[in-house]
Amino acid sequence: MRKGYMTVFLTLSLTLILSLVFTVIEGARISAIRMKFECVADIGMNSVLAEYHRELLEQYDLLFVDMSYGGGHADIGNTEAHLKNYMQKNLRPEGGALNALGVRDFLAMSTDKVQIGQYSIASDEGGAVLKRQVTDYMADYPLGAVLEKIHLGTSEIGQYGLETRDVEAERGRYEAEIDEIGLPVEEVEEGVFAEVPLNNPADAANATRSSGVLNLVLENPSSVSAVKINEKDYLSHRARIQGSGMCAEAAVISGKPDELIFQVYLFEKCGYYGEEMEKSLLKYQIEYILAGKGVDWKNLEYVAKRLLRWREVANVIYILSDGAKVAEAKAAAGALAAVLMCPALLEPVAYTILFAWAYVESLQDVKTLLSGGRVPIIKTAADWKTGINSLTNVRGSLSADSGGRGLNYKEYLQIMLYLQSREQRTYRAMDIMEMDIRRTPGNARFRMDACFDTYQADLCISSRFGYAYEMTRTYGFY
Repeated sequence: MRKGYMTVFLTLSLTLILSLVFTVIEGARISAIRMKFECVADIGMNSVLAEYHRELLEQYDLLFVDMSYGGGHADIGNTEAHLKNYMQKNLRPEGGALNALGVRDFLAMSTDKVQIGQYSIASDEGGAVLKRQVTDYMADYPLGAVLEKIHLGTSEIGQYGLETRDVEAERGRYEAEIDEIGLPVEEVEEGVFAEVPLNNPADAANATRSSGVLNLVLENPSSVSAVKINEKDYLSHRARIQGSGMCAEAAVISGKPDELIFQVYLFEKCGYYGEEMEKSLLKYQIEYILAGKGVDWKNLEYVAKRLLRWREVANVIYILSDGAKVAEAKAAAGALAAVLMCPALLEPVAYTILFAWAYVESLQDVKTLLSGGRVPIIKTAADWKTGINSLTNVRGSLSADSGGRGLNYKEYLQIMLYLQSREQRTYRAMDIMEMDIRRTPGNARFRMDACFDTYQADLCISSRFGYAYEMTRTYGFY
């Protein structure tokens, strides 16, 4: 008779061994689920970022994902659906050799929840999200010379009051003084008296003020672009989609935007008068950022008028300090018949001549700048171009000049941008981006406030074997 204790021992041993094996297998399943969850989350979230907007990168070197995906409905729910789809396909791929063989899925995972809680839109924080990317892109740009010129120019403009001094009111006071004194009268016929005509050369110059500055300073005003847009279609004029704030992790890594770098970036990517870009809808893009008007002509006119105002203040400051020109103006005033008959008119008439002369010189300056020349903020006698005789023939006395010293048109534009409101400058720059991107195929409804660069997702998966896990991850272009 054989004893059976070996069978009992083996049975008990196998029970323990199988328990250990199954425990190890289940532990491996749990570890595999967790590891696959990490991998699939990484793949899915990076796949979302891989859908960055190609045209925005091509034209402006910016990495953003358009959550409308070329459609008309911009909503973060679209991105959540894309992320869930990417995760699900990597968790349980359809088809394949194993499925064909009837092999069971060892993990049997599925995506239960995908929720994007935080995301940073390009226009958030007054456009700071956009400018952080620009700062990174332009990190190696040499700013020394640009910074020096802008700071020097803005300090001179502030020092001399080019933005604040009202020379028109000053001129008006001298004209009012002439009116108060009144013109002398003379007998033209027996018993008939008439005012002696003043024949002030300043009047001829001032009469051109209503002609429009571009008509005076451009050789061919009809060549100016007349492209027109509807401003209300663009970001700075509409209610904007808001993100949920910059993700804390991304904000720390990206740092603060640099306004000067952003300004230099605009001149690299946008055109302006004399340096237009073929890709652009509006040809004078920097002028649009400054003026915000819907017609190219009006934007250029705004800048030209502002330049004229700056130059007129600067030229009044100089001409009133130039003893020779003051004496010349007084001599011209003294030669007028009315002044000869009424010496009290000498002083105010001379000053109206000086102000008109400064105005004509300012027109010459704007013409020089638009012709590619240079004009210093404050002139010397060597820089002065016009003579007193130009007051009676303003149009004929102006000439294109591409030389000179001082600042050129681009550098004056840089100073204007530097003085502009940060938020206004940024939003109008995004208008320009929308205009240009919408000209490309499939992007007719593109909007910058539908573009995000960083997002935080709350993810949850479960397994048919009774396990569920959650995680929160932040991904972005930083």
